[in-house]
Amino acid sequence: MTYDHDPETYAINGCAMAAHSELGPGFLEAVYQEALAAEFALAGVPYEREVQLPIFYRGHKLQTFYRADFIRYGCIVVELKAMKIMTGVEESIMINYLKATRLERGLLLNFGTPSLQIKRMVFTA
Repeated sequence: MTYDHDPETYAINGCAMAAHSELGPGFLEAVYQEALAAEFALAGVPYEREVQLPIFYRGHKLQTFYRADFIRYGCIVVELKAMKIMTGVEESIMINYLKATRLERGLLLNFGTPSLQIKRMVFTA
């Protein structure tokens, strides 16, 4: 896959690969989250960690919110996992997050396997 038209995703993937290369699989998600935050800071690209995002239902903001692992560039949801096997459930959850928060792009990063798993997702209403 080429990221010529999505340099933000390319930058996030590079940071994730660096963190996974250094740590390898086997840690808890919180360890990868902290390492990825360090990589984001080193890259000098803005990010927010554990951001509360509003959820909308029929045009109304709900009191319930979603807490994203990261928001990069103010528009990309980055969700981390540390699982041996991801199922379609994680992808469905990401689509629901994008739909509910009205953000278009999401990255699902799984650090729990020997090779980093990256799933780029786009949702447009």
